[in-house]
Amino acid sequence: MYKHIALLVRKSGMTHDQFVDHWQNTHTPIAKEIEGVTRYQQVLPNDPEIAEFDGIAELYFEDLDALYAALGSEGSRDYDPAKGKAKEAREDVDNFLAIDERPRFIGEEIVQKDETDGDTAGLYKHSAFLVRKDGMTHEEFIDHWQNTHTPIAKEIEGVVRYTTVLPTDPDNAEFDGVSELYFESLEDLHAALGGEGSRDYDPAGGKAKEAREDVDNFLAIDERPRFIGRERVQKQADE
Repeated sequence: MYKHIALLVRKSGMTHDQFVDHWQNTHTPIAKEIEGVTRYQQVLPNDPEIAEFDGIAELYFEDLDALYAALGSEGSRDYDPAKGKAKEAREDVDNFLAIDERPRFIGEEIVQKDETDGDTAGLYKHSAFLVRKDGMTHEEFIDHWQNTHTPIAKEIEGVVRYTTVLPTDPDNAEFDGVSELYFESLEDLHAALGGEGSRDYDPAGGKAKEAREDVDNFLAIDERPRFIGRERVQKQADE
């Protein structure tokens, strides 16, 4: 499955509450009907005051042709669809988003662990937007992430679902990948990964500590945004 992840930053002059109201009540009914979208989910920040973004929007497509037909090329933060709900959604974006401050990522999702049967609504999610360590190639980064780090990370205490998203066009992607850890409760998440306000974390033991120790082997921590929030599924694949 391919997905478009947009890290949302509200328009200047808007409060976070105003942003959420417009996003949820005006934009979402349009976006979830974009041609080709099979699933649409959002993540709202657990603590907006310290979150790095105002929210995350994730649109799923069966293939890249459908994604590009709806949203345009991978290399641009903006897009210019010619018609349909995608065009309507793009026209509304200017009403509540700061486009130039909104990174986006297009990639293929790989489910590494799933104890939820795909039902992620209401779960707490830690999304890490990964940037490789200086001196590493993207290919070296992927090899370490998938083959060394992932077997550790998916066994972190409290994790009920773990997905990795690999860029379809690494040369034009804003990040080297996205890591998504799901937890049943915020308490479980914080016990494993620490508070929301920091890009780093310092777990005391277990697989979380082992994963943290490995992070320095392949990630540029200071360049790795992260986001903690609760997932809202707005459209399921079978709808």
